[in-house]
Amino acid sequence: MNLSVRRTIRPLAVLLLAMLCASAAWAQMRNHEASGTVIVSTYRVAPGKHAAFLQWMADREAAAREAGAPATQWYVHTDGDSWDYVAIVPEATPAQDDKVDAILRGKGMATGFKGGLELRTMMASNTDTYAHGPTTAAALVDMAK
Repeated sequence: MNLSVRRTIRPLAVLLLAMLCASAAWAQMRNHEASGTVIVSTYRVAPGKHAAFLQWMADREAAAREAGAPATQWYVHTDGDSWDYVAIVPEATPAQDDKVDAILRGKGMATGFKGGLELRTMMASNTDTYAHGPTTAAALVDMAK
């Protein structure tokens, strides 16, 4: 397979994986009062920072669970493109976000801009995409009419 075809297929494969994985997060969303939106994040972690990154995320995941916010579904890279992790989570409400931040601050953890800067010390790159789904191609055709 030539290089240009591989460069086209890899991003499409990541998108397909994210769409397939969103179904688990979508099923969870039905149990929450949420907007119907999921956030699909891809992370490429800085060399030597994987353990710190995963612990940082696990700490925030525990606070989200304590706050009653939707759970994140994590996927780990095994082959192909250069990303390390994909996370899919139903979009939280502002009240849930505030509760998570309060729990984190109570545990002495960074939030807001400071938390974002802390996270960026562990990442080489990151993307966040807002999506709706899962759905079918036929349903999307119907929506386009």
